Amino acid sequence: MATTTAPPRVARRPRVGGPSVVGLLATVVAMVTLVPLVVITVDTVRTPWAQTSALVFRPRTVELLSNTARLVGGSVLLCILLGVGAAWLVTRTDLPLRRAAHVAMVAPLAVPAFVNAYAWSSLVPGADGYSGALVVVTLSYFPLVYVPVAAALRGLDPAQGQAASALGLTPAAVFLRVTLPQLRPAVLGGSLLVALHLVAEFGALALVRFPTLSTAVYDQFRSSFSGPASNAVASVLVLVCLVLLAGELGLQGRAAYASVGGGAARPPARTPLGVWTVPAVLVLAGLALLAVALPVGSVLRWWLDGSSATAQVPALLSTTVSTLGLGLAAAVAVTVLALPVAWLSVRRRGVLATLVERTTYLGTGLPGIVVALALVTVGLRVVPALYQSAVMLVVAYAVLFLPRAVVSLRTGLLQLPRGVEEAAATLGLGPVAVLTRVVVPVLAPALGAGAALVFLGAGTELTATLLLSPLGTQTLATQFWSHSSAVEYGAAAPYAALLILVSAPAAWLVSRGEGTVPA
Repeated sequence: MATTTAPPRVARRPRVGGPSVVGLLATVVAMVTLVPLVVITVDTVRTPWAQTSALVFRPRTVELLSNTARLVGGSVLLCILLGVGAAWLVTRTDLPLRRAAHVAMVAPLAVPAFVNAYAWSSLVPGADGYSGALVVVTLSYFPLVYVPVAAALRGLDPAQGQAASALGLTPAAVFLRVTLPQLRPAVLGGSLLVALHLVAEFGALALVRFPTLSTAVYDQFRSSFSGPASNAVASVLVLVCLVLLAGELGLQGRAAYASVGGGAARPPARTPLGVWTVPAVLVLAGLALLAVALPVGSVLRWWLDGSSATAQVPALLSTTVSTLGLGLAAAVAVTVLALPVAWLSVRRRGVLATLVERTTYLGTGLPGIVVALALVTVGLRVVPALYQSAVMLVVAYAVLFLPRAVVSLRTGLLQLPRGVEEAAATLGLGPVAVLTRVVVPVLAPALGAGAALVFLGAGTELTATLLLSPLGTQTLATQFWSHSSAVEYGAAAPYAALLILVSAPAAWLVSRGEGTVPA
């Protein structure tokens, strides 16, 4: 009697979290962020070509595009220099008072860019134009590079650098050939955030009188109250965003950066600064002084001495409550939406995952007023009940600030070996249990930091909040802008002070979540 033997069963690699479920969730999130882009495209197509070409192909647009490119290029370069240099000094050298220095490097996140511009323009008469804008935005946004780079340095296995040193490499060669390549995702992710925020920045650039494509969109809307005309100029911004995303993707490459474990549990060998200790301390102290102490001092000065200072307690309380409520709602909602996008981009790398993740970045490069107009256009046709509701405003915040949470979560997932999730699945845990019992606890610092970054962005957003906030709702940012644009610096000062005070805990959370530095 013939017998047959079944072919040996090949053990299949456990799949953690069905790609269909996570992919579907991430795709839905990406489609929501695409709404402004779709509206811009439809408006541009419907607008007569003669009108569109007259707005887009004119010397003024070329000048604004040049201004935008110069500002993005110069600021990103300076942010990388300051962010990477400060992170290395704080985490890898024997710099004294490292914890205090770390907090000082994250603290500028608590000072909105337009408050920084208000301080510089009111204290330094010549702080305008390109040089003024370069100083203001660099001081405001370099922590977006510092925070992920410091976290990445903290997570690196020090044994790699020690092995390179044992093989004869100098400290500089170890940094350039061993450490810096592993920092590439953090540097590029932070730089992309800086670039996209600069492309969309409005308040700070308006205060220092440096026109870019973003300010032109706002001016175009104010002068004509025409959505299609504004969208024609915004379409140029979309092209700029696509160039930035493609550039970052090309530089990122396909290298993997996770390792099994974090190496032996030992502190990294700190590079002695020697005679450079005093200059290093002075540089970091000067940076904190210019980015934090100067704007805070300016706000207090205008509050105490400004002729228009009229602090109305009920208005201050109501705007503070509104800012906290909207910011917290945005932080929770956007972080939840970012989780499937980040997970898909890291664990299911491919064309679709890359396309979904890159799509969510497009909204960040658009001015808030363009996003708001698009949501109003679609919302009135699909869900008119949500017009001027907190829900629609939170959706606008999600479109504008989703990459802040995605970058933070993506960096955390890149340093979480995939084998950990697969081992948990092999031991019998289901996808939900793997997510809640393995992934989320490990990602808790990144989740907190991402939520804090979203809170900071939502709490200081201007134009979308002005257009979409519920009737009668004012935030600290909108009230500050209302007074400062009327040159009532004294009346604006209390709102700026409270804005910094409200943002400070979120900045502290970012410092604790991604870059805690051992003493």
